[in-house]
This record gives sequence, structure tokens and C-alpha cells, in this order.
Amino acid sequence: MSAAEKHRGFGGLIYLAFAFALGLYFTFAAVQGDYGMFRRVAIRAEAATLQAEFDRLTLELAEMQNLTHRLSDDYLDLDLLDQQTRDVLGYMRSDEIAIR
Repeated sequence: MSAAEKHRGFGGLIYLAFAFALGLYFTFAAVQGDYGMFRRVAIRAEAATLQAEFDRLTLELAEMQNLTHRLSDDYLDLDLLDQQTRDVLGYMRSDEIAIR
């Protein structure tokens, strides 16, 4: 075996090691990188959490809009007005007894 044959085998080994290292790098980046699978799972979980919060806030907004409409000049709900007067101003009727 000549020195040229030994050198050629060593170059193939370096090429193989380089290709293997490059494959490992891209595999690691595909799994744990900024755009990898773990990041995608985290983004989907965060999106589900934000969607649930959005739905909760949408319901809360609809409830507030309903209460605002019921206290507007066009449509006055006397029971709601009485409730708000009691809660905010602390009023009560003369025939009621307050228990603390």
C-alpha cells in the first residue's frame, strides 16, 4: 500500500465525518432550533392559550355591551339600575334591613 492510497482513504474519512457532522447539525436544528419541532409545539400551545383568552374576553365584552345597552337611554332596565345603585352608591329602600 502506497502513501497516496493511505492519504486518499483518510480524505474519504474526513468527507464522511464532515457529512455526518453536517447531518447532525441539521437534525438538531430541525428538532430544537428557532423553527424546529419543539418550537412549533410551544407556539401551538401558546396559540391555544391565547385563543382561549380571546374567547373569554369576547364573552366578557358581549356581557359588558349587554349591560351598557340595558342602562342606555333607549332601553332602561330598572332592575339593573336598582342593582347598580345599590352596589355603587350603597343605597337601599326604606323597607329593607341591612345585615352585616
